Amino acid sequence: MVLTPPTRTNSILQPINFSPKLPWLLLLLHHQSSQTQSQTPPPPSHPTPLAGEMAQQSDVQVQATFPDIVELNVGGQMYTTRLETLTAVRDSLLWRTFAQGSPGGAARDSGGRFFFDRDGFLFRYVLDYLRDADFALPDSFAERRRLRKEADFFLLRDFSDRLAVDGPPPTPCEAVVASRSGPPVLGPVAAPGPQGGVRTGYVTIGYRGTYTIGRDFQTDARFRRVARITVCGKISLVKEVFGDTLNESRDPDRPPDRYTARYYLKYNFLEQAFDRLAEAGLRMVACSSTGTCAYTSNDPNEDKIWTSYTEYVFSR
Repeated sequence: MVLTPPTRTNSILQPINFSPKLPWLLLLLHHQSSQTQSQTPPPPSHPTPLAGEMAQQSDVQVQATFPDIVELNVGGQMYTTRLETLTAVRDSLLWRTFAQGSPGGAARDSGGRFFFDRDGFLFRYVLDYLRDADFALPDSFAERRRLRKEADFFLLRDFSDRLAVDGPPPTPCEAVVASRSGPPVLGPVAAPGPQGGVRTGYVTIGYRGTYTIGRDFQTDARFRRVARITVCGKISLVKEVFGDTLNESRDPDRPPDRYTARYYLKYNFLEQAFDRLAEAGLRMVACSSTGTCAYTSNDPNEDKIWTSYTEYVFSR
């Protein structure tokens, strides 16, 4: 069957002859079109730039969160505390670091702890204040001014003000004692020296004693009376402390600025001597004792005699 559709030739429609092979030609064109579409590469599977940027922002938010339990390294001393403790005082340095800052901006040590180059021993009192909004210092605490510097560094203004108010400035005696090495020992204000300052120094109390103990160590010890309590030190200081209870017969007429080791007390009670020293503002800073044992005979049932010598050193 032959169809004759009209065609335009010279503005006159003319019939077109369709061949029976036309369907095969259409089929071939459709096959080539399908192959072209199959060779087209698929769209990229990776997320769009916007999605990647949102994922990075999410990671930053996770890293910017401080843990609830925070480990600190303060001057080499390790502390572990809660995040809410460190952020208890608004506008303090710790609050700005752990409430307004990020972990990435804080200094860390090799173990990953947050590091502060401050006095690690005094930081314990800073933590006490952050926990309870209060603090309690030892009776013999001699570093109040240094602790106040730590409070100023961490911007704890109320803590610093209370340290200045609660503790009066140290007396000259306390300042001298606090400047010495070893544990701080503070006492009452001593009597003024000849030039108006506090007379400071050391006084050593010594005594010899003997006592007996049975060989089997089962019987009670029998103590003998202390024969004499000796006093060593600067003459002006020991006279101030013991007054007329001091026996100067073994070293008379010594200038007050000299030292002596030959004075002794007119009584034999150590507690009485300790009371006089405490009333004068001296505190014990050291003591030492030695002892020897000897048998009076070869009898195994005989008691053995111990002889001891003890010294107590007091300071003001």
